[in-house]
Amino acid sequence: MKILFKKVLSLAYLIFIFQITHAQNPKELRTLIVFFDGLRPDYITLENMPNLYTFSKKGSYGKNHHSVFPTVTRVNSSSYSTGSYPKTHGLMGNTVYFPKVDKKQGLNTGEAENLNKINDSENGNLLTAISLGEILTKAGKKMMVFSSGSTGSALLQNHKVGSGAVINTSMILPESFREQVLKEIGPIPESVKPKPNLLQHKWITDAILKYGITLDGPLVSSVWFSDPDGAAHTFGIGSEFAMESIRIVDEQFGRILKDIEQKGLTNNFNIIISADHGFATFIGKTNVADFLVSQGLKQSKESEDVVVSEGAIYVQNHDKAKIQQIVTILQGQEWVGGIYTKGLKTGDAKGFIAGTLSFEAIHWNHANRTADILVDYNWNDNKNDKNYAGTSYAKGVAGHGSLSPYEVHIALFANGPSFKKAFESNLPTSNVDLVPTILHLHQLPIPASMNGRVFYELLNEKNTPKLPELKVEKISTKAAYPGGSYELVLQQGILGKYRYLDYSKVVRASK
Repeated sequence: MKILFKKVLSLAYLIFIFQITHAQNPKELRTLIVFFDGLRPDYITLENMPNLYTFSKKGSYGKNHHSVFPTVTRVNSSSYSTGSYPKTHGLMGNTVYFPKVDKKQGLNTGEAENLNKINDSENGNLLTAISLGEILTKAGKKMMVFSSGSTGSALLQNHKVGSGAVINTSMILPESFREQVLKEIGPIPESVKPKPNLLQHKWITDAILKYGITLDGPLVSSVWFSDPDGAAHTFGIGSEFAMESIRIVDEQFGRILKDIEQKGLTNNFNIIISADHGFATFIGKTNVADFLVSQGLKQSKESEDVVVSEGAIYVQNHDKAKIQQIVTILQGQEWVGGIYTKGLKTGDAKGFIAGTLSFEAIHWNHANRTADILVDYNWNDNKNDKNYAGTSYAKGVAGHGSLSPYEVHIALFANGPSFKKAFESNLPTSNVDLVPTILHLHQLPIPASMNGRVFYELLNEKNTPKLPELKVEKISTKAAYPGGSYELVLQQGILGKYRYLDYSKVVRASK
């Protein structure tokens, strides 16, 4: 009996050693990135998302994870794919202003067609940072993107495609791959509005099961589900359709997990899960462009004297007097939150206009593509009719884009052979940290241009670098406006040389 027992133990030990060595062999490792568009952390419950909730308990949970500001989709798809902030990659918002393409208004980056126009106008530099897809192509590997979202958010995850592919419910690249996909996966179903996008979510999941969940496929695959963002924008946070959309994408995620298990690839796939942003309930009655026109600070909606692209304001000839005039009147408006301008010199946390913080303070200081002013919407902690906290003064039903904790704070989950099990961390992480971590796991060099870090605290490796102590700091600035004062406070978490933006808050006082 003792001999048999020893043999059983020896066999169990050998199996364990095989699993560990097999899992840590970089040639056998694959990475799957999963994004749930607009997923608030408080959506993730056993009732709402049983598959994701169960997954979150098994691996590593980054409880202090951050969206990149502005907290919009295409900024974050660019930020994760390049491991960089807008200051580096140059995609400054969901709507961006490139006067070479259109002098009068911004361009919607949700349309790949517009991104191609920008790329042409910028001599092939749609993004001014190298992406994961480009790095893998140079290394003789490939990345495949699967997305039920917009063509723009899909393309920005691997904008040069290279040796990889982009499979989106409205676009397949390279074009030569389209016929094969439609033959093997079937025709792309139409989006059924206003109902949640079930059929398209299922189709894109079918595609990743076919092409992504295999050792013969890409080294890195990403799947981007467009809900609950789409449903929440239209019907609100916690609405019947929003909650239905959450259950639908969770079911599709469950299909992916089951497929990995059935194919015997559990020890081969690292799965990293994030969102592009959180969500807030909207109560606003105006927007920046309409307000400036109403105040006579912009001639008309299509005038070129002042061009407004979301919250970015471009003043003709960078007229400092006009910039000051616009900032002062905005500081007095209850619906206006943080206001940012260029710093006088490198390293300045404060903008050159009194009461503003600098673009550098918010990682928005791109050398060529910044506006003259960036305006954010104000927010508070009020709850909506479904008891979800977080209210923004933006116009509409519900959405995102601001530097409120409800839009910045998102969840990070990671599980697989390279990650700790049943582990939680309160150290700050960001979407810019995903690609540096992925490159590290696949033993590929991390470009010095990347702003993100490897989140070593979640890895089960030995001899990882000792991380510095987390410090929480606030910077503030204050200015008077006719009738009162405006104070802007920015809270950030500091981890060595890395700065994570937690939120900004505005305090006004009447005279």
